[in-house]
Amino acid sequence: MSCLAPAFDIDNHLVVINDLPSLKLAAKPSEVHLWHADLNSFSDSLLADVISGDEISRAERLHFVKDKKHFIVARALLRKLLAAYLGADPRLLTLAYGDMGKPFLAAGDQSSQRRISFNLAHSAGRALFAFTQGREVGVDLEYIRNETAGDNIANRFFSAGEIAAIHALPLDQRKEAFFNCWTRKEAYIKARGEGFSIPLDSFEVSVAPEERAGLLRNHVDEGEVGRWEMHSVNVTPGYVGALVVEGQGWQLKTFSLIPS
Repeated sequence: MSCLAPAFDIDNHLVVINDLPSLKLAAKPSEVHLWHADLNSFSDSLLADVISGDEISRAERLHFVKDKKHFIVARALLRKLLAAYLGADPRLLTLAYGDMGKPFLAAGDQSSQRRISFNLAHSAGRALFAFTQGREVGVDLEYIRNETAGDNIANRFFSAGEIAAIHALPLDQRKEAFFNCWTRKEAYIKARGEGFSIPLDSFEVSVAPEERAGLLRNHVDEGEVGRWEMHSVNVTPGYVGALVVEGQGWQLKTFSLIPS
């Protein structure tokens, strides 16, 4: 049995970044908040004082200037959003990382009664940030590049069922199907916090553009199918996004963060 859920298209609320502290944001256990941001519209020089020295060092290791800027802005926006949910100073938050790199808040930054789970993804200047309370979440975003959507990558990482499903589609739909598959797989392994320690061909997702996003099967643990909801995310043309959330019966709220 597959866990399918329809793609969503919910009104996007515009929020000015300087208004965040006064909003008193709260993600209820029954809600998932998804934030969109255009990283190019924010100044990295104005946001750099928000992030940690470790994050600055990570940015400096990136080769291209635009990648450094996008990393700084994405991490600063993440901190500002977390601070708005927690009523905290974004500079004082301590971000830790799991064994596979998934970020989380250090225990001292939030109470057990208000456990915020979050995830972020950014690609080619766009970013997605997802926040929940008391459930795990993963999000992925990819800019559609022609050179990426090839059989070599699909054959290496996708399951036999996914490869067959892509090749069964008309030629003009295969590129979108490839990125549907990739982002849904990435969002799933990020939600689980185990990264690429999970073989990408050990589970299958829906891929066809007209299909609802869903985790179709897990070859290792069949119970995983009923544990997660998977959705496609409507992003600016040229991008594909996916959201995976633990559990059922939650409501999505979407926002766009914009500069002052």
